[in-house]
Parts: sequence; C-alpha cells; structure tokens
Amino acid sequence: MTDVTLSAMALRIVASRPDPAILTLPWNRPLEEWSEHVVPLPRGLSRHVVRIVRLRDRVYAVKETQEEIAFREYRLLRDLQRLDLPAVVPQAVVAGRPDGLPAALVTQHLRFSLPYRSVFEHGLPPDQVPSLVDALVVLLVRLHLADFYWGDVSLSNVLFRRDAGGFAAYLVDAETGELKQTLSRQLREYDVTVGTENVYAELLDLMASGVEDIHPEAVVTMLRERYDQLWTELTATEVFSSGESWRIEERIERLNDLGFDVDEIDIVTDVDGDRIQLQPRVVELGHHARELRNLTGLVAQDAQARRMLNDIAAFTASRGLGRLDRGEVAQRWLHEVYEPIQAMVPAELRGKLEPAEVFHEVLVHRWYLSEQAGRSIRLLDAARSYVDSVLTQKPDEAVATPAGTEDLTG
Repeated sequence: MTDVTLSAMALRIVASRPDPAILTLPWNRPLEEWSEHVVPLPRGLSRHVVRIVRLRDRVYAVKETQEEIAFREYRLLRDLQRLDLPAVVPQAVVAGRPDGLPAALVTQHLRFSLPYRSVFEHGLPPDQVPSLVDALVVLLVRLHLADFYWGDVSLSNVLFRRDAGGFAAYLVDAETGELKQTLSRQLREYDVTVGTENVYAELLDLMASGVEDIHPEAVVTMLRERYDQLWTELTATEVFSSGESWRIEERIERLNDLGFDVDEIDIVTDVDGDRIQLQPRVVELGHHARELRNLTGLVAQDAQARRMLNDIAAFTASRGLGRLDRGEVAQRWLHEVYEPIQAMVPAELRGKLEPAEVFHEVLVHRWYLSEQAGRSIRLLDAARSYVDSVLTQKPDEAVATPAGTEDLTG
C-alpha cells in the first residue's frame, strides 16, 4: 500500500490509509494538554506521552516522539503488518507541528486489548501468570522466526488480548526493533536476556504497588525455559531411521497442537536411505484460527478458534452429522449455536469481551453449572445464566461499538 501525504499549512501527515479526521486533532498543543477526543482507555507505561483518541467511529493511539524515530517505527510496523505478525497497525506520522512540538506516531487502537498492569488490576489469578508469560514467549518466538530483533522485550511494550482463558500478545512499541537478513543466535539470546531483566523489574514494581502472589524469580525462569522449549520444538533438526518415517507426521501434529502450521520442511536422507534428517523451515502461528475462518468466516485468536473447532466437532457428533461436508456442518453450528449466543449479549455489554471470548466463557460456565446440577445443562440456558450473572460483573475491555453495529463475526 502506498503512503499518502496530507498537508495543512506546515503540518505534514504521512499515512497508509488517509483519515482526514486526523487533521482535526489539536496538533498545535502538546499531547499532554489534549482533552478533546481523548477516551479513558488504559494505557501502558511509556517513555513517551501517549493519548488514546476517538475520531468518529475510529480509535487511535497517538505517541509523541522525535520525527526520525516516528518515521522509522512507522515503516517497521508496516513491515511487520506485511509479514502478518502480531503488532499494532500504523496509521500515520504527523510532523511539522508548530512551536517545535515533537512529531507524533498514530497507530490504530487494538480493540479489546489491555496493558499488563490492567490485566493484573482486573484480578489476574496467580495460576494464570504462566499464560501471560506464554503469550509473551510466543510473540517473541514469532518475531525471531521472522528475523526481527526487538531490542527492548518487556511487558510494557506489549498489549494483551484474552484468548480462551489465556492471552495473545501484540507488539506495541517497535522503536528499538530491526528486521535482519538473518537473526543471529547471539541477538536472540540478548533479546531473551533483556526480556527477563525487564519483566523482573516490572513485576517488582507491581508488587510495590500492592499486587500480591507474584514471584518474579520463578516467572523470569519460566520465561527463559519456555522460550527455549518452544524455539527448539519449532526449529530443531530431528534425526531418525527410515523405518520411523511416521515421526514426520508426528512432528507436524505436535506443531499443529501448538497452533503452528508448517508450510515447508527440509528432509534429508543419507546415501543408503537408512537415516532421515527433518527440520521445519517455514512455521507460522494461527493454524486453528485459519481453519475456523475458512469454515465459518469467524475471526478469533488461535486458542479461541481451537475451542470453537472442538465445539463444532462435538456438535457434529451429537447431531449425527458426520457424513456431511465439514463446511456445511460448520455453517449449521454457526447459525444454530454461535450466533444465538452472541445475540443474547445486550448492546451495553458488548464492550466487556470479544465475542469469541464470550463463547469460550459460556462453555466454561456451562461446565460449572453442570457440575453443580449433576446433569448436563443446555448451552443456551448456560448462556443466559452467564450473561446475567457473570458478564454483567466484568469491566469493559473495549471502546464499546455503537448499539446495533456489533459484528457477530468478531
């Protein structure tokens, strides 16, 4: 996509998708003095002044920084977008502000996303801390697989979205990042080291602010161990005998279970064909999300998608639809199960959670109700109970969409 430059007097705006409304923001005043258009969304810690603003039906994050840095980060975020990596989407760079005011980087607000402090403030149970670590690890591994050097791995530079009881992480600050031709082992190790140091300091800061049941040493140890485990599973060379060729499919299935697709593998045999060497070459996260989107058109995080695919399989078995085309069954599930549940959520509650996360929580709620009752509870009954007794108590995690415009496909 070609950048477009808009000008208003000395103001210069370079944008990938021009939004003339950006010109109406008070660029002649420092960002910290803005009040109009600003929405009270949680923001992470930043070395820069950041504001979240709403312009008509769009929400943006605006960050003041040096012009050179703003353009560099804008280009890098666009590169990450082209690579389909989890990062905020750049919207524009605003330069040439009056009175020597710094340039500004404008990014699209990631709906239903939270900075790590808000995740903890919303009552993150201690047993879910590993899920937060795993999300950061998966993000870091994905970036490294794409030869991206981050340079400042931290919880503060990430936004989290709920994903079937866990989390998915998105890069929000690429200021120190760099795409390499080939990312060296040393730079990968440096990223992990910086990440453990930053996360340790951030968790100590959380403890000082009154958050309990955090164990920084254990968390950073877990971060390093899980990074090493995932990197090895995705990239390690495996050697086995020709009689164990089934291990090729087994390796691919293990990667699929982790949510990764293998688009290319390198298989080498010795001269006699007695030994096989296998190494995944192209691995991409989103296996379950892509499968769900192809079947139903729904957009979800990968763990959410896996949960819904499992429910489609249960729907298939319970209705005796195993002989029908899988896509046809998925469409029946969409209209008979998923959409009726989403329709139960009143407009004023749709800013609480993403539709896919609501569906996941309804399934969990149904399990608890069935345990208590000693019998299976109908899914729609569980959904009504969940909306009335659980969803109403949750904090808003999004800028609510105007009533009647919520997209059931997420």
